[in-house]
Amino acid sequence: MAHTYTPGLTVTPRTVVSKKRVLPLPGTVLVSAGDAVTSATVVARAELPGKVHVVNLVNQLGILPEDLPDYMVKRVGDRIQQGDVLAETKAFITWFKTLVRAPITGTVETISTATGQVILREPPRPVELFAYLDGTVAEVLPGQGARVETACAFIQGIFGIGGETWGTLVLGVASPEEDVTAAHFTSAHAGKIVVGGAFVGAEALAQAKAVGVKGIVVGGMHDKDLRALLGYDLGVAITGTETVGFTLVLTEGFGRIPMARRTFELLRKLDGRKASISGATQIRAGVIRPEIIVPLAPGEQIPDVETGQRGEVRGGVKVGDPVRVIRAPFFGRIGEVVGLPSDLQMIPTESRVRVMEVQFTDGSRAVIPRANVEVIEG
Repeated sequence: MAHTYTPGLTVTPRTVVSKKRVLPLPGTVLVSAGDAVTSATVVARAELPGKVHVVNLVNQLGILPEDLPDYMVKRVGDRIQQGDVLAETKAFITWFKTLVRAPITGTVETISTATGQVILREPPRPVELFAYLDGTVAEVLPGQGARVETACAFIQGIFGIGGETWGTLVLGVASPEEDVTAAHFTSAHAGKIVVGGAFVGAEALAQAKAVGVKGIVVGGMHDKDLRALLGYDLGVAITGTETVGFTLVLTEGFGRIPMARRTFELLRKLDGRKASISGATQIRAGVIRPEIIVPLAPGEQIPDVETGQRGEVRGGVKVGDPVRVIRAPFFGRIGEVVGLPSDLQMIPTESRVRVMEVQFTDGSRAVIPRANVEVIEG
């Protein structure tokens, strides 16, 4: 039997999340399988090779490349400090000597008699890989990192910027329809992840950065405010490497869109808990969603929240499913599927498509193409 599958975002009070934590190059793994870790635990460490600097000595000394070794004061492998003499000419009178000094602190990597150049390398940069989650090491990846697993409440967003961070989740507004203003951010929010409602503007973002907020979770924002925050237009790429002072997760999209009540109520029940969030987003192949992860104790259930079924395979959209409309004219509205007509129906573009009947939270109903909605999974 064929199904119409409508992709969606996960919003669930309890699931098991597994994250592979992998170094960018081979290194040393510092944990063992079964170890309990926190988000700040360093699970692996490596050293990135330092930046390379090329010094053209033959031009500065006025010699031939093949004669360069005779003029070198430092040899391959020698450690150097900025200002150390690398090479010098041989003169009977010291005043007439030409000295070439090291522009950096590092090591001499190569001396070329073909080009007359010396390659210097800065000291290696240590790279530490954090666990990101409070959980357990489920698997060690030798020389690479580890896989960390945790039971948690898990919420996916639509779009985000900024990298991985963690802190205490605090509710900044009273309802999912309330906008976040600059007045909502005070010194008490330093180091916190603040949950907003429908919208956050440029002034509020600037205040959040000023007080030292670690993260913001909100329904929507204007694209012009995002451009002002970043200082450039964001292209179609993977986000998550931006350095704007905090991590931002939009749960609904761009514009003023009230946060889905199910999402807001779950976040309300998690108020005061430690959360890990990431703004990394990719909308092309290999989709990456921004996320909010709140670790739970073994067997813990969030009160008064219906628990999703772990490992359930969705065959298709069903009557009763909560959905979000992702295209005009009902963009951003939340509702419930109340009908799934089997026959193709004509829409205003005169195309014949599969549709669904959706009842919105205000009681109104609309017939919408199935391609124009996404399921809110949990």
